[in-house]
Amino acid sequence: MQIFRKKSLERILGESGKKTLKPTMRTIDLILLGVGSVIGSGILVLTGEASSKAGPSVIFSFLIAGLACGLTALCYAELSSAIPSSGSVYTYSYMTLGEIVAHSMGWLLGGSYIIAGAAIANGWSSYFKNLLQGFGVATPKEFTSLPSEGGYGNILAITVVLLIMIVLFKGTSSSKFVNNFMVIIKICVIILFVLVGIFYVKPTNWTDSFAPQGLSGVMVGATTVFFAYLGFDTISTSAEETINPQRSLPRAIIITLFICTAFYITVCLVLTGMVPYYQLGKGDALAYVLEVVGQDRVAGIVSLGAVIGLLAGPLATMFASIRILFTMSRDGLLPKSLTRLNKNGVPGSTTIGVGILMALLTGFLPLGQLADLANVSWIIAFALVSYSTIVIRKEYPNASRGFTMPGMPFLPILSILLFLVLLYGIQLSTWIIFGCWILVGLVIYFGYSMKHSIEK
Repeated sequence: MQIFRKKSLERILGESGKKTLKPTMRTIDLILLGVGSVIGSGILVLTGEASSKAGPSVIFSFLIAGLACGLTALCYAELSSAIPSSGSVYTYSYMTLGEIVAHSMGWLLGGSYIIAGAAIANGWSSYFKNLLQGFGVATPKEFTSLPSEGGYGNILAITVVLLIMIVLFKGTSSSKFVNNFMVIIKICVIILFVLVGIFYVKPTNWTDSFAPQGLSGVMVGATTVFFAYLGFDTISTSAEETINPQRSLPRAIIITLFICTAFYITVCLVLTGMVPYYQLGKGDALAYVLEVVGQDRVAGIVSLGAVIGLLAGPLATMFASIRILFTMSRDGLLPKSLTRLNKNGVPGSTTIGVGILMALLTGFLPLGQLADLANVSWIIAFALVSYSTIVIRKEYPNASRGFTMPGMPFLPILSILLFLVLLYGIQLSTWIIFGCWILVGLVIYFGYSMKHSIEK
């Protein structure tokens, strides 16, 4: 059937080799892009949320999610070095499962990155509000509250997303500089939190309620923090803008994973040791626990650093969504107008469209629901990456690879099984919304994409 037509490796390499997008990214830029995406939402926003569900046993939540994502990161390292395309999972699915699955994955991933950026921007507003309060400036509740809470929407988050959209519109070089600066600030803030917070750790906060909800709480926590490990796919989507992608992409993916997992475990141990776990369900948990122990000045510094550093998250996720939609448009699965580059060499109309949609989502939907919606998409996407690694290794054994996944096919299969376990924590309401999103994508495919595909 034509809906299952596939793209060959030769075809994809020919398209990415045209270098429509200008290569400017080096290994260090890719690492900072990945770290900026990963530790933004994970450490500064979701650690508090996950800890409030799993208690101190949240470290096992991170280890479970990290193991599954770590195996997939190795798969990404092989695939991205062999197939340097900005389409990421969309492109891999096109090669292994056919056009309709690729379209569905591109639709899911493009939307999931927008949702992820919106969730991070939502958390950013909590830190910014806290920072203003430290200077005696009260932010009207109506301008930071959702309509469901009696407000006008999260105007602060909407504003910052639109500013990030403008930065990306000006080109990869300028956005790369801004991202690198923000990530360095963010790392400094996390180190400061650990160095100060470790002196206020009370071991009884770990031992009294280590796993308050048992294995169920650990698994729900693992599903929640899975959202925090999405950064290495962001690296993969920058393939066509990377100098020497066969070498730089696998290195950046693996280094990013190790750096971020170490940060996660350390911060969670300090966080859950400073206060009882049930106090941590907040978007600005790091600043909150510092205030609880009387370190208001350090809390202010953390809030300031978080306000700057968290912006790297929406920037990275918006960047990735734009590249995936650009690649789909280049294949004819979305309107060709989305491939038009502005004078700065970036897809201008796509950048504006993604920025506006992200701003609307962050302004009017709750953080927890946003993260859960993105999680379903990414669990499925990462499982497909593991599957694609097995298939592409078998079909293209002689392809040039900068990294080779060890333990084939057993480790990719283990990765797939772990992702199936992570689906345990997804609520029924999230599945319903996920299903509706898939149906919208299928309507677009049969109504437009199937007729305009360049593969037909």
